[in-house]
Amino acid sequence: MTAGAAVLFDEPGPRGRRAMLASNVLGAVVVAGIAVWVVLTLVAKGQFDSGLWRAATDARAWQYYYLPGLRNTLQAAAVATVGAVVFGIVFGMGRLSSVRVVRWLSSVIVEFLRAVPVLLMMVFLNALFGVSLRGIVPDSAYAAVVVALVLYNGAVIAELVRSGVGSLPRGQAEAGFSLGLTRGQTLRSIQLPQALVAMLPAVVSQLVVVLKDSALGQLIGYRELLRTAQILSSGGGNPLQTLFVAAALFIVLNVVLSFVAGRLARRLSSRTSGSPHPGTGIGPAPAVTAPAAPEV
Repeated sequence: MTAGAAVLFDEPGPRGRRAMLASNVLGAVVVAGIAVWVVLTLVAKGQFDSGLWRAATDARAWQYYYLPGLRNTLQAAAVATVGAVVFGIVFGMGRLSSVRVVRWLSSVIVEFLRAVPVLLMMVFLNALFGVSLRGIVPDSAYAAVVVALVLYNGAVIAELVRSGVGSLPRGQAEAGFSLGLTRGQTLRSIQLPQALVAMLPAVVSQLVVVLKDSALGQLIGYRELLRTAQILSSGGGNPLQTLFVAAALFIVLNVVLSFVAGRLARRLSSRTSGSPHPGTGIGPAPAVTAPAAPEV
């Protein structure tokens, strides 16, 4: 056990270790028993019938349902990610502005958007676009999904920008001031580029949240991956099988993105961590993690 862990709690003795081992074994047996019960129940109900799985995985299912739904999911996530990064940089800089009104207004907008559930924003925007902008917005469901994801995740990225700049050593700003730069010029030219490098792994990790939240669009009729899987199952009577395939696709996408985020974090570790140079107070920026969402 590490020294840091020993500070939090005492290392268990022989009796405590035996009790922990027994509880772990008991928990594993209970979980295994539940899994066996679920499998036997599905077998009894015919859910492992080859015909159900064949209809959920044949070429027609992929061509007309899974691949179009996956394309719509990735399209919405990609557009929302770009918009969220732009939104986050603008309002993150606004929260760091020297103008009190701009700083206050940016803070109110960011905190409000972080507190509103994404699904509520999607439902509201879908109704707004469908009524007020009919004929202007060709696909109100797609627009509602993208805008809602931009607003919520942009607010999260704005907080990443603010915390990333705030975590830089004070010597970074002092170096800019010594060169005759104003506070705004120092923020844009010196602090923000370093903060963006530090927050890059967190932004990639946030893309996982965007992908998962895009599935909420099926509740307002957007034909993303989950929605197309539901449509396929309604015709074949195999919701378990089609949703299993959709879940597997989501898991693969999110695992790949998580792997990319981990590789980025390791690759940038030499630039985002380290001690200041002696006597200068200037050093690499620490890595930035995504802030927790406020309780609603």
